[in-house]
Amino acid sequence: MDPVTLTTDRLLLRTVGSQETDAVYDACQDPDIQRWTTIPSPYLREHARSFTEQLVPDGWADGSMLTFGVFLDSGELAGMLGITLRALGMGEIGFWAVKEHRANGYVTEAALAACRWSFTHAALDRVEWRAEVGNRASRAVAERAGFTIEGTLRSAMNNKGVRRDIWVGSLLPSDMGLPSTAPYLPAR
Repeated sequence: MDPVTLTTDRLLLRTVGSQETDAVYDACQDPDIQRWTTIPSPYLREHARSFTEQLVPDGWADGSMLTFGVFLDSGELAGMLGITLRALGMGEIGFWAVKEHRANGYVTEAALAACRWSFTHAALDRVEWRAEVGNRASRAVAERAGFTIEGTLRSAMNNKGVRRDIWVGSLLPSDMGLPSTAPYLPAR
């Protein structure tokens, strides 16, 4: 799949490359990003280079992980967002915000744009959000974006060698007033 560029009222969502390696490296020095995500810790420049020059382009090329840099009008990196395809018609969203750009609604805005695009152009019928129990900032983004929090999964994530409980939620096309690619028969 070719990389896609999305725009919102305040943001540009596009793929990242070698020109963003330094910005990704700098952002990922934040202890909160290292604590709540599964990125390596300590986060080295080689990790950022591998991410921007290999992981992101490879994910777009084979359609397995659709990663967007979240950029302000000024061109400054405000965050990262990815949708990883987990099963037919189902992806998992993940995101982080640069410390200086938190609490502005940028990641929520980006998540809504990426999910809308994934439902209308990438044939997804479900986007899951998962975060370690206690990651209240991530949960707030998911809830503001309209995700339904479905529960807690015990020992469902390995983060830096430790099994952790996670919250899980979902967003469906119907939550955004969009049609699904396949019929949905809810439990009764």
